[in-house]
Amino acid sequence: MSQRKLVLYIASSLDGYIATDEHNLDWLFAVEGEGDNGYSRFYESVDTILIGRITYDWIIEHEKGAFPYKGKECYVFTRTKKDDNEYVNFICEDVVQFSKDLKNKNGKNIWLVGGGNLLNTFIEENLVDEIIITIAPVLLGKGIPLFRDNSFQTSLSLKSINRFNQFVELHYEVVR
Repeated sequence: MSQRKLVLYIASSLDGYIATDEHNLDWLFAVEGEGDNGYSRFYESVDTILIGRITYDWIIEHEKGAFPYKGKECYVFTRTKKDDNEYVNFICEDVVQFSKDLKNKNGKNIWLVGGGNLLNTFIEENLVDEIIITIAPVLLGKGIPLFRDNSFQTSLSLKSINRFNQFVELHYEVVR
């Protein structure tokens, strides 16, 4: 049995921001894409979703309570324990051990949705296996960075490049 892969799948501005300081994504939806920009193909490759608490709260607010990942096993990492609901389990335990245990279970790949704090922890702890970044032709100038300043290096190997009209998708594998 091969181990499941933990994949960071995310969109970014050309200058490396995943949202404005106010967590606004209007700039992303203003870009002309093609179809669903490869989302459906990726979504079918995963059965488990990992989300940070701030990102989860943003999703719930902006989706007007309609949870977009129904039918997938969803975990929300939080520092304050919350009761699980019909769609997600809230996780307060160690990110590293939890993720390693999850990767060793049978299943499809695992999607690391974000946000910035969580993905930084996953990369720093060497838990991410692949990174798929869809670049939007927008310069935000400031906002929530895709990658924060860190004291580590991660080498990547380019697997593929896809173009979806104005978007470019870069698919990397983490070199171990």
